[in-house]
Amino acid sequence: MSVLIVIPARFASSRYPGKPLATLKGASGVSRSLIERSWRAAREVKGVDKVVIATDDDRIKEAAEAFGADVVMTSVACGNGTERCAEAHAALGGGFEIVVNLQGDAPLTPHWFVEGLVQGLRDAPQAEIATPVLRCDGATLNSLLADRKANRVGGTTAVFASDHRAMYFSKEVVPFTSKPYADTDMTPVFHHVGVYAYRPDALAAYPTWPAGPLEQLEGLEQLRFMESGRSVLCVEVEARGRAFWELNNPEDVAKIESMMAKMGIE
Repeated sequence: MSVLIVIPARFASSRYPGKPLATLKGASGVSRSLIERSWRAAREVKGVDKVVIATDDDRIKEAAEAFGADVVMTSVACGNGTERCAEAHAALGGGFEIVVNLQGDAPLTPHWFVEGLVQGLRDAPQAEIATPVLRCDGATLNSLLADRKANRVGGTTAVFASDHRAMYFSKEVVPFTSKPYADTDMTPVFHHVGVYAYRPDALAAYPTWPAGPLEQLEGLEQLRFMESGRSVLCVEVEARGRAFWELNNPEDVAKIESMMAKMGIE
C-alpha cells in the first residue's frame, strides 16, 4: 500500500507565531528549524513513498526548499492540519493508499511510531483513521499536570475502548487519577501522539463535514471524525526509552533541546 507523509505547517499561530521556523539546538550544538527536524524525522520512517511539507506561507516554503524538502502550497483557508493534508493529497493527484499527517511540531516522533501506525491501519480494514497513543510514565503525567496547573496546554490525552476505538481526546488530563505517581511508575493515562494515518476517502470527506462543538471547544481536529460518527483507531506504541514531547509553547524549546541532548540527537 503506497504511503504519503504530509507535514502541515503554518506560520500563523495564536500560541506561538512562526513556530515552524523556531530553531532547536541538537546534541552537537547545531541549530535547525522545527520544520527541518520534523522533516528529518519523517525521512527516517521505513516504507514511505513520498514526504512533502504542506504550507500556505512563502517563508516556510523557502526555508523548506533550502534544506531539500518537497513543498506543496495549500490554501490559507485550511482550518487545521487534516484539511491541509487533504488539500495536499488532492494537489498531488491523489493515488496514495495511506496518507500520514506528521504534525510539524513533533520532531521527536520516533520512526517506529509512524511505522506501527501504518501497520495498524493495514491490519484493521474497517478503520478509516488511526492515531498512536503512548502510555505515560509518572514523569510525563506529572509534566502534563504541571502544565495544566500553570494554564498551559502541554499535550493531549486519549481514552479508548477495549477494542482500541477512541472514546475521547482532550487537552485536559483524562482519565482523572486520584493518586500520585513516581517518575518511573507506569500510569493509566495515555498521551496522544500527534500523528494520523488516513484512508484517502475519509481524508477527502473530512473538509466537507462541519466542525462540531467538541472540536471547537477542545481545538482537536480528530474529534471531527468522532462527531461525524467515524471510528478512530488508537494504536498503542512503545517509547523504547525514547523521550517524546511536542513543541506547543515557547517554553517547550528548552525542554526539547534538553531531551535531544540526552538522546544524542544532532
